[in-house]
Amino acid sequence: MKVSKKVAGVEYAIRDIVLAARQVEKQGKKITYLNIGDPVQYGFQPPENVKEAMIKSIKSGFNYYASSEGLPELREAIAKKESSKGLSVGPDDILVTNGVSEALDMVMSSIIEEGDEVLLPGPYYPPYASYVRLHGGIPVEFAVDLKNSTPDIADIRKKITKKTVAICLISPNNPTGAVFSEKSLKNIVDIANEHDLYVICDEIYDQIVFDEKFTGIGKVSSDSPIILLNGFSKVHLMSGWRIGYIGFNQSEKLRPLRENLPKLARVRISTNLPVQYAALESLRGPQGYVNEFVSELKKRRDFVVKRLNSIPGLSCTSPKGAFYAFPKIENNRYSSDQEFVMELLKTTGVLTVHGSGFGTQYGSGHFRLVFLPDMNTLDFALNEIEKFSTAN
Repeated sequence: MKVSKKVAGVEYAIRDIVLAARQVEKQGKKITYLNIGDPVQYGFQPPENVKEAMIKSIKSGFNYYASSEGLPELREAIAKKESSKGLSVGPDDILVTNGVSEALDMVMSSIIEEGDEVLLPGPYYPPYASYVRLHGGIPVEFAVDLKNSTPDIADIRKKITKKTVAICLISPNNPTGAVFSEKSLKNIVDIANEHDLYVICDEIYDQIVFDEKFTGIGKVSSDSPIILLNGFSKVHLMSGWRIGYIGFNQSEKLRPLRENLPKLARVRISTNLPVQYAALESLRGPQGYVNEFVSELKKRRDFVVKRLNSIPGLSCTSPKGAFYAFPKIENNRYSSDQEFVMELLKTTGVLTVHGSGFGTQYGSGHFRLVFLPDMNTLDFALNEIEKFSTAN
């Protein structure tokens, strides 16, 4: 039977690699999972007040379809948060979604025609390229200096064509942990304005930064057409509850999109209502847990980066945000980063993700691991990686 060429081209390396891990597990080897960026699977939990808000909403009978655009109180709280970061938004500029993935799908399906091109930071989070392809577009990677967390502005200019419709930013970045500065963001917005392009900015890790203050795209956007993506999976530790949002700044150029994209929200009916009450409590309630979470992650980041750089055949820049390390494989014993990751899995049971899964142009020759596990697990995994990398 026929299968669409579009869906056949969809890839998601982070979860696709789990299929291989299951086969190794069946052979009796214990797997150490360092592949997925889910804090909750590694012991972090949303605060009790957030859990209670979810339970209370269910017991109070809030189990019906919500407004397609989202719970009004939640949209207001989200707008307040994003306004504090500099984005010009009100409640009517927010659309609540089932995670950032649905938000991304809605945006791409609304702006891409067959053959259109979308610029992505190389390396990039895989669903960006997958959704671009799914809707008939072509993902185009631009270079990023990982050591200095700066986009290559000249490369961006070089890769813009008549078919380009948008520039995507992910800051802090998955998989590299790069965090773009105010100057870098302003340069990209200026380029987008010159060529009449959308700027799509994913700030899902906005509060998980380690070395410098985070700058949101809103601070430099002015009246440029900005589409913000954010959610509650990472900072707010609500990954399994699947809630995110789209924010449109008040640029006049976004009017056609603002009128048409919500049609997709109505078609899919609504986002889970009890979860929206939990998200509202997460924004309104005590925020001290966030600093504790980030402080613990910083310790783990420093430990992992130091260890990786001590292993012959590997090198790793220090991620400035999020919770991923993206070491470079300098050992030439392996024909590809995918072979390295697969052999590491089969030999040690340590599951990471091949860098080429985040874009072949700039991801190849690397692998990604999360530093969310506890220190003992990280120490064990790094010992295994070291033994594997230095074996004859």
